[in-house]
Amino acid sequence: MKRAIAVFGTASDVGKSIVVTALCRIFSNLGMAVAPFKAQNMSNNSFVTKDGGEMGRAQAAQALASRVEPHVDMNPVLLKPNTDIGSQLVLHGRAIDNVRASEYFRQSRWLFEEALRSFQRLRSRYNLIVIEGAGSCAEVNLMDRDFVNFRMAHVADAPVILVADIDRGGVFAQIVGTFEVLPPENRNLIKGLIINRFRGEPGLFVDGIRYIEEKTGVPVLGLIPYLPHLRIDAEDSVALERELDPPSPQEGMVNIAVLRLPHISNFTDFSSLGQEEGVQLHYLLIPRDLKRYRLVILPGTKNAQSDLAWMREVGWDQVLYEYKEAGGEIGGICGGYQMLGRMIWDPHGVEGNPGKMKGLGLLDVETTLQREKTLSRTIGLWLPDGSRVEGYEIHLGTTNRGPYTLPLIEVSSRNGEGTKDYDGACTTDGKIWGTYLHGLFDSEEFRRSLLRKLNPDFKWGNDGPVEDPYDALAWHFSTHLDLKRLLEIMDKDLRHP
Repeated sequence: MKRAIAVFGTASDVGKSIVVTALCRIFSNLGMAVAPFKAQNMSNNSFVTKDGGEMGRAQAAQALASRVEPHVDMNPVLLKPNTDIGSQLVLHGRAIDNVRASEYFRQSRWLFEEALRSFQRLRSRYNLIVIEGAGSCAEVNLMDRDFVNFRMAHVADAPVILVADIDRGGVFAQIVGTFEVLPPENRNLIKGLIINRFRGEPGLFVDGIRYIEEKTGVPVLGLIPYLPHLRIDAEDSVALERELDPPSPQEGMVNIAVLRLPHISNFTDFSSLGQEEGVQLHYLLIPRDLKRYRLVILPGTKNAQSDLAWMREVGWDQVLYEYKEAGGEIGGICGGYQMLGRMIWDPHGVEGNPGKMKGLGLLDVETTLQREKTLSRTIGLWLPDGSRVEGYEIHLGTTNRGPYTLPLIEVSSRNGEGTKDYDGACTTDGKIWGTYLHGLFDSEEFRRSLLRKLNPDFKWGNDGPVEDPYDALAWHFSTHLDLKRLLEIMDKDLRHP
């Protein structure tokens, strides 16, 4: 039997992606051939598939939870914001255009048709598709153009599970308000509710569950406790807003700072660092004294020139110069690598008007932006210490080293094909470095070598076997979810409610 189930939210960042990830592993553990699907995603957190396609990082994580290889059909339409009102449009893994929001909505009909083709291909290969919605499923002003939520559920004949976040407050209004503004044909598709991120004693919320079920006529399938130290990547940078500019670094920790750029991309590059015991990872928006940080990282960005201008406007450039003069170590990933250089040339206007912009000048490299995007799964050696590294490249442009730098990574493979090439650059003392390799810190050998260099006395707190984070997530949800009732909902023929 070919089945589908949809997970929608009362708002953005209520935990839809995590719920889908958990369900994918739960269903995989039950022996089902399961795959995730999100018709359209808006995120600068992306991933490169084995065949060189680009897709949302969250759907890649959901594929791994399903124990299948990520494929662009799981996220056929990806919007990568590069200005406040515009985004790069990625279709079936390839960037095809830069569009303003108004232009995008005018294209929603044919984009839905393309997304539907991807869904049908997935359905031909898997027995169960777990569909993720986007944002709030009840945006009444966008309902006629929204193909990610109820239009997709209707076509897929999928029962909808609505997720609300109790931690942000107003959970009754979230749920009841969503039902109130939905038209009957959409409201009737909602067959179950999940209340996410609960803190406290569940017994005290029994009356709340009763009220919600009476008002909506839909069962609450789970009251999911808040899960600290979640080792699953967040979908987009909305999650970072809760972690910005924490208190000063702690003594005895390896303190690492990542600049929270306005157009930050692939911030999950640093999740593995933050999960190491003894490491304190800070995302910084407001300039501060950096002397107590062992490493400062400029992350990827969807618009390096715009973020360079912002850094100068708020004073980050001067803070970085002072940190460098004091002997601090600075690294750059992708767009952050480009910004560390002497110049960024943009002859085709891919980040705005054609022209050039002076970089920070901390690394003797120059970048020329190109129209075509480089997409690659890459393997190589980190030359300063010989560690094996693996990750993926997503960048517009090429960066050339000057005479005062050394190559950083010796590349041995791109997209499964052997090669002899180099990526990145570093100063001769190794204090300033940059690379195009996303996912770099997920390579355990390199990550630990780096931390040992930053602090020779660093003590590893988790040298034993590491629990699979997807199994841990599945166990957490299974413990608090009425799985039997969920399976009954999935098996019911929606055409005959």
